[in-house]
Amino acid sequence: MSDTSFANRDQAAHWNDLAGRTWAELHEVIDRVLAPIVPLITAELGPIEGGKVLDVGCGAGGLTMAAAKLAGPSGHALGIDISAPLVEAATARAGRNGVANAAFLQADAQSRRFDPQAFDAIVSRFGVMFFADPVAAFRNLRAAARPGATLTCIAWRGPAENDFMTAGRRAAEGLIPDFPASTPDGPGQFGFADDDRVRGILDASGWRDVAIHAIDLPCRFPQRDLRTYITRMGPLGPVFHATTDAEKAEITPKIEAAFASFVHGDEVRFTAACWTITART
Repeated sequence: MSDTSFANRDQAAHWNDLAGRTWAELHEVIDRVLAPIVPLITAELGPIEGGKVLDVGCGAGGLTMAAAKLAGPSGHALGIDISAPLVEAATARAGRNGVANAAFLQADAQSRRFDPQAFDAIVSRFGVMFFADPVAAFRNLRAAARPGATLTCIAWRGPAENDFMTAGRRAAEGLIPDFPASTPDGPGQFGFADDDRVRGILDASGWRDVAIHAIDLPCRFPQRDLRTYITRMGPLGPVFHATTDAEKAEITPKIEAAFASFVHGDEVRFTAACWTITART
């Protein structure tokens, strides 16, 4: 059986092509943009020394490595991601940083056959909103968790509350013909915007003690990274990749203008409106 479920093949295609290669290349930029998230998750996680942690949608491995350090030499952290470029980047990164008890696996967490009751904790930094069948995915993750194991995830709240994350899309919709539409409640960045829906998913997949709390995280990153963020990541990345140099030169300043209110000197500042999602087996 393939580790990529039929329903998630669109996501696999997306993250194993331009998007995955770009995020792997720019993982340091991403970590700067989302700097408060990993400490928030590890603080929620609590003591796990000697335990085994699964990081879902691990990307370039920042959270996996942090969890591995908390688990200590006798523990272990496994990062799973559907993207081969990101798993390759995470593996190399852990090696460079000497994190020997972190490993990475390219697979679909919705359908991967994990060893039963293998993990003491499951974590995710913006990695659980992309499942085509989230109930099946969280049921599969629950089967991989030991009795009493914890689930700790961070997901975006709605687009209306995340004006920085949606500024580029709003500007592009008025400038670029046939700009791809977003899909509310579908797999994607804001797929977990509705907390009642998320609670229903976790309840239906067998998790208990579900708690979902809104949190607003102040984020900041160097202004020098802004153009890279705008033109290479998110929904604008594929569009800019396909445009000519002349089109880029015309469009880029107009898109950047949409972010002017977030620029403060040599810093970009914004608020990440998120959910903290916790549960237990």
